[in-house]
Amino acid sequence: MGSRPTDGRCDVAVLGAGAWGTTLAIVLARQGHQVRLWGADEARLARLAHERCNATYLPGVTFPDGLAMEPDLAALGGCPRVLVAVPSGGFRAVVQAIAPTLRRDATFAWATKGLEAGSGRRMSEIAAELLPDRPGALITGPSFAREVAAGLPTALTVVSAQAAVAEEVAQWLRHARLRVYTGSDMVGAELCGAIKNVLAIAVGISDGLGLGANARAALITRGLAELMRLTRALGGHTETVMGLAGVGDLVLTCTDNLSRNRRVGLALGQGRRLGDITGELGQAVEGVASAREVCLRAREQGVDMPIVEQVHAVLFEGQPPLKAVDALLGRQPGPEGPLADGMD
Repeated sequence: MGSRPTDGRCDVAVLGAGAWGTTLAIVLARQGHQVRLWGADEARLARLAHERCNATYLPGVTFPDGLAMEPDLAALGGCPRVLVAVPSGGFRAVVQAIAPTLRRDATFAWATKGLEAGSGRRMSEIAAELLPDRPGALITGPSFAREVAAGLPTALTVVSAQAAVAEEVAQWLRHARLRVYTGSDMVGAELCGAIKNVLAIAVGISDGLGLGANARAALITRGLAELMRLTRALGGHTETVMGLAGVGDLVLTCTDNLSRNRRVGLALGQGRRLGDITGELGQAVEGVASAREVCLRAREQGVDMPIVEQVHAVLFEGQPPLKAVDALLGRQPGPEGPLADGMD
């Protein structure tokens, strides 16, 4: 495939040619890295190489010279840095495929948010299973791909159990308009990344029903309390919830129509069917799959998450959106706080 770096060198392999994977590849190439971008659809990858842009997801953004397409996943195992940016449903398969050829000294990172369908496992747990004894890092935080690719100011956080690994991955990305922090709470960061998508569907439903700004603010605030309860129950930290990975990403995803999860909620609130909505979007909507897994984890832990429960009911149990709202409003209010029941 054309447009490869002329010396054949690969500094960073980015696995996943969707909006976010392409954006991260662009950012890394702008930083002077020789980047190879892989995607599962070889014909689409060839089109990206020919057009030197991802017109579907990032119209008007031209690929830097250092970014090339690579259709052969096995050929990327020798890269010293590997970054996975596929939807959660494809994460296990991609890591399994790259694992046999991955260098022992390669730095491995991912930008996938969500929980594995059927198991509820976080991406770090899957990575630890398939790549044992290899530290990894998560890239997360409030970030719409289109704005990052356009060079608009953004703040992210890189999370790893090893501070040196988090700092290394952060250094891959840092530049004048991309501020990158580091952290160590993988449990909290990954749970925030999954739960906020479910809550964005809830806020979208409210706005689709025309319930107003007061209801939106209440849902975000009480949704944050739900997020904090489950995160703490599963071993995450309050500080993470109140940072970029938590409240930052929650506010972004709930309030702007660039969010696919919010747009799903808006359409549900307007009376459209889920299958029609997701088919029209043509991209993974992580909050739909995560709603099942978050509900299961909450029930297992005995954690009260009524907003998430009602989103689950609308998505999978035929609950009309207005009845979901009535169910929330009919709850007995109590003391406000992340560990208390309230108008959740």
